[in-house]
Amino acid sequence: MPNRSSQGKILARGDQLSRQWQIIQRLISSRTGKSVSELAADLDCHARTVYRDLSALQDAGFPLYTEKLDGSNRWAMLEGAKHRIPVPLSLTELTALVFGRGMVPALKGTVFHDALESLFEKLKTTLPPEMIRFLERVEQHVGISAEPHKTQPHLTEFIQVITGAISDRCCLTMDYYTMSRRKRTRRTVEPHKIWYFGGSFYLLGFCRLRGEERVFALDRIRKLETTEETFSQPAPENIDTRIRNTFGAFMGEEVTVRIRFSPDIAGYIKEKTWHESQEIFEEQNGCILFTARVAGIEEIKHWILRWGAKAEVISPIELQEAVRREVEAMAGIYSGKNKVE
Repeated sequence: MPNRSSQGKILARGDQLSRQWQIIQRLISSRTGKSVSELAADLDCHARTVYRDLSALQDAGFPLYTEKLDGSNRWAMLEGAKHRIPVPLSLTELTALVFGRGMVPALKGTVFHDALESLFEKLKTTLPPEMIRFLERVEQHVGISAEPHKTQPHLTEFIQVITGAISDRCCLTMDYYTMSRRKRTRRTVEPHKIWYFGGSFYLLGFCRLRGEERVFALDRIRKLETTEETFSQPAPENIDTRIRNTFGAFMGEEVTVRIRFSPDIAGYIKEKTWHESQEIFEEQNGCILFTARVAGIEEIKHWILRWGAKAEVISPIELQEAVRREVEAMAGIYSGKNKVE
């Protein structure tokens, strides 16, 4: 963890970048330039701070100059340079681009990775050198670590086939490997949506073999073909509702879950939104009661186990039993009764 002093330096550096970007925007939009006192008033800071920022921007290569107007020194930007700097982009938007670039490696092996890399390169060629240097400075102070994700080198073709089938409302036939059964089956699927979640790509569609809506991991598809048979696409809001109700990638019957968390973990649970439908009720003993309506219990079972003895399932009974069986199996492993061969 960074200490309090280093945290202060990071925050101060972020404030400086934000302030300098605001100075650039004000000079671009001004016809007659800005005085240091005007900039200081606009940014609610000391004039000495503005002088330092202006000097830093000049050192970074921004074409700034001063001239006397009505008896006062005014700072301005060379007129020709104004049109080479993307005025509509704010510091927040530029920072978002930096963050977005950090997420691209998780998409490697897909058409999205190549397209985004191409987009970033094209954007870079439209920026003047001083803007690129500015972005590099921003990048030094923000970052993103990609979550665990699968290496998916063969998905580009699958994604193209699926998106085409969704657009044309054509059924797909595929050979699919089910991890839990360790079995490969032939299926006909009505494709509804490609979904990216938890570092993996999934296909949401109606499986005619099972007679219900299913979620298929794209990296478990062994063979995929488009047929000439068409289907009626369900309303997009219905598909989106099913995605919102999941607690992960698994789907199932909707069920209301109630989980009690102990006081020492309650604050952590309260500070995040774990599910759109969640409600949290505080109890007198410091515990909290977490409720949510989710599609299936498999994913939320794993989430509950993450908190160990600090989480207690109140309902439904099938979730209680599922957690109990998992805990008993774990206890057997560590007690030596259920040694894994």
